[in-house]
Amino acid sequence: MTSKWYGLAPLLAATALALVTPAAAQTPPNVLIVGQIAEPQSLDPQVSTAVNDFRILVNIYDGLVRYGDGTLEVEPALATDWTISDDGLSYTFNLREGVTFHDGTPFNAEAVKFNFDRMLDEDHPYYDTGPFPLSFNFSAVESVNVIDEHTVEFVLAEPFAPFLSNLAYPTGLIVSPQGVMDNVDEYGRNPSGTGPYRFVEWQSNTRVVVEANPDYWDGAPALEAVVFRPITDANTRVAEMLSGGIDVMVEVPPDNVGQFEADAAFQVYEQAGPHVWYVMLNAQHGPFADKLVRQAANYAVNKDALVNDVLQGTATVSDSPIAPAFNWAYNEDLEPYPYDPDMAEQLLSEAGVENPQVTFYVTEGGSGMLDPITMGTAIQADLEAVGFDVTIETYEWNTFLGIVNPGLGEDVDMAEMAWMTNDPDVLPFLTLRTGAWPEEGGFNSSYYSNEEVDELLEAARVETDIEARGDLYKQMQEIVYEDAPWIFVANWQQNAVTTEAVQGFSLQPSFLLQLGDVSKP
Repeated sequence: MTSKWYGLAPLLAATALALVTPAAAQTPPNVLIVGQIAEPQSLDPQVSTAVNDFRILVNIYDGLVRYGDGTLEVEPALATDWTISDDGLSYTFNLREGVTFHDGTPFNAEAVKFNFDRMLDEDHPYYDTGPFPLSFNFSAVESVNVIDEHTVEFVLAEPFAPFLSNLAYPTGLIVSPQGVMDNVDEYGRNPSGTGPYRFVEWQSNTRVVVEANPDYWDGAPALEAVVFRPITDANTRVAEMLSGGIDVMVEVPPDNVGQFEADAAFQVYEQAGPHVWYVMLNAQHGPFADKLVRQAANYAVNKDALVNDVLQGTATVSDSPIAPAFNWAYNEDLEPYPYDPDMAEQLLSEAGVENPQVTFYVTEGGSGMLDPITMGTAIQADLEAVGFDVTIETYEWNTFLGIVNPGLGEDVDMAEMAWMTNDPDVLPFLTLRTGAWPEEGGFNSSYYSNEEVDELLEAARVETDIEARGDLYKQMQEIVYEDAPWIFVANWQQNAVTTEAVQGFSLQPSFLLQLGDVSKP
């Protein structure tokens, strides 16, 4: 892992200089500098939950399967092929031979078993290296069996429709067992995978550096290295892009898209994908425990103004926990809550609530959060116009996650959130199901609960007929729309900008950032 450390020293020095004098910065040749929106939480894919981290992780690790370029369809990766039993309870994978982790240890069936047992078996000796918040994705797995060195079988307790898609998601990326064992307390800062790039260093709040893996099974990348720089302030990211301090910027602020499009020195990329931006409402404590008050909030907020004025047309108005990108599961019969302040006031009156005081948690930035402070203040103004008394508290992204993910307590009534997912099952199953309350390991921080929604989500997970499965999701959406556990706001079309020197770059509908085919002279 240190073979090119000294060769990268000039690069690291140049990057450090760029941090000090961005106006004079020029990025090194054959090295890609990526402006990220936040500091990573962890470089352990089974621990992390943020797309910001996943954009790094998919370049260090591989999964058994992956999404095909430009699609959410699954294709082979560390597994060359697989078979599924007739009853849908057994998946047998043939593994790619001759692959090693970056630490030199072999990738094999035992390594696969280690990864999933670590997440799912509370008695596993390395279960304590978690927690593993998205292990919900594999809750149907009953056992992982080593058939031989290059064959592994997953036995499921019941048919599980999203299984292959979830394996392609970053939670399914395969870590080095030896890497975990050698870094029990800090594996998330010392990652080892099989991917196109191998880890070099992580300087907190400064950079994560990865170097090309010359022995990568799918062909060595053209770049010598990639440097991921956390630049939390959007205006600073734009300034760095314009001054030559970075080569790639993800999540371009809406105000600046046109500026980059008009400049031949830059290339703007856009890609639709399954994104949902919403405001969680505390359904357990405070005024939002009343459905009428939650509905009032949805009528009070002018979502069209948020999408057209704040986000400048880079998103559409949302009405559901399932994004329109999942066209087979999305309920087209629903219409977004209209902007109707009079209806909002009427509902507050029916609820017997006058000038409800609410605390609103807003983040400074974060993966998929778009323009969270401006959006938060606009939502605050709309709510106050119909009688709410809204106090905003603003937090840095990772701090925000640390206080919101454990659940909205009595002292907070609403909080911004965004999810980018790979399957229509993921977001509602992890955020709207009673069994996904934070105490149970899920992300239902609103403490929303509806027994019929629970039943529909459980049924959809095991339904393998896509039309029938889609119908179950559509029924669920109708109930959630009526219950209004969130203020449904926006579905974003992701974007990024690169310098003209960057070649082979593309955005993926998964919102991941695959850099193995990127080059830069």
